[in-house]
Amino acid sequence: MFDYLQSLDSATRVLDLGSSTGSFPLSLTTAKVIRLDRDSKAPGAHSNFVQADAAALPFASQSFEVVVANHSFEHFDEFEKVAEEVGRILKPNAVLFISVPDASTITDRIYRWLGRGGGHVNAFTKAEDLSDVIARATSLPLTGTLLLHSGMSFLNRRNIARMPRRMIVLGCGSERLLMLANYLFRNLDRCFQTRFSVYGWAYYFGSHSPQSRAAKTNVCIRCGSGHSASHLIGSNKLRRHWVGIAYYQCPNCGARNLFTNDDS
Repeated sequence: MFDYLQSLDSATRVLDLGSSTGSFPLSLTTAKVIRLDRDSKAPGAHSNFVQADAAALPFASQSFEVVVANHSFEHFDEFEKVAEEVGRILKPNAVLFISVPDASTITDRIYRWLGRGGGHVNAFTKAEDLSDVIARATSLPLTGTLLLHSGMSFLNRRNIARMPRRMIVLGCGSERLLMLANYLFRNLDRCFQTRFSVYGWAYYFGSHSPQSRAAKTNVCIRCGSGHSASHLIGSNKLRRHWVGIAYYQCPNCGARNLFTNDDS
């Protein structure tokens, strides 16, 4: 989705739905971006911030070319009504990107346990649970679904302003423990077709489809960005630990991560 946002011009209107401080950096695109959230404006939020309920969007019909809903539909009390509102404000041939967690995964269960629910009011456990509702409400075709993997960056103590007491049983957010846990989960998935490293789905609707449908299992433990094995290998990012295990430093934040070749 980032590649698509980078291609937009300044005349394009993008709604970042359910994210006051933003689900992507403004430097990524020249498009006009509006952030919307039901909660009041958070410190550091974009100046074009609108406080409103997603089930009653304060915009004219067919006024946006793109809507991004990154991990927000699990928080909407009336997600079917929100889907209808999104369909109303989108122009014909528009693009809609949505990502949600799979409530049956260990990652989402830890997140909800740690955050006493984490604000999730909808528990999606099948990819079709949401995509069928969105396609019906917006009349936009589903053009791609991607499986998302977790780096469990929400457990990284570098990302936690105030650490909950429950973090004690999770290693207090140690990056080394997260690095080892993610490496173990990814290899268990490869060997036994489990889903320990999976955490959700990304959906593309409308006139744009993902450039690749291959899942990116190498997800950073600090910033959460995903990288394909072929990109890390081709860009000469891999190094070898003294025990022979390959690792890379995240191109986005510099954190060290153990490498899994998901292309093999």
